[in-house]
Amino acid sequence: MGALDRPVLAERAATVERHLARVAERLPRVPADLVATSDASDTVILHLWQAVQIVIDLGLSACLHFNLGTPESYGDAFRRLADAGFLESDLAQRLAQAAGFRNLVAHAYEGLDMERVHRAATEGPADLRAFLARLRDLLT
Repeated sequence: MGALDRPVLAERAATVERHLARVAERLPRVPADLVATSDASDTVILHLWQAVQIVIDLGLSACLHFNLGTPESYGDAFRRLADAGFLESDLAQRLAQAAGFRNLVAHAYEGLDMERVHRAATEGPADLRAFLARLRDLLT
């Protein structure tokens, strides 16, 4: 994690968008069509995980940037930002859940529920983008 400024944020946001584009390309329309250990599921999971990880890293950097202390967990970073008024609490809660999803991918990949993955890949990108937009506005 480095310093948080507009150029860093712009570069990281562009990377998130590339990952989310790959998710959208490979995500089947119907949850039942997302089959574990298929090329589509591997692509969706990998790129969603990477997009979430970047947002987590930015959340941690934002806590340090705004002097909110060192978060105890990934989810705590978003809660701290909400408690300080930098994020809406609902968005912070959903981002904390995304951090939990990231942990599942990292530590229990083989046991992932593909319906949950599909839901995360369908609903989650809007939250990641909302966080990036909010952070951009805060750094103006």
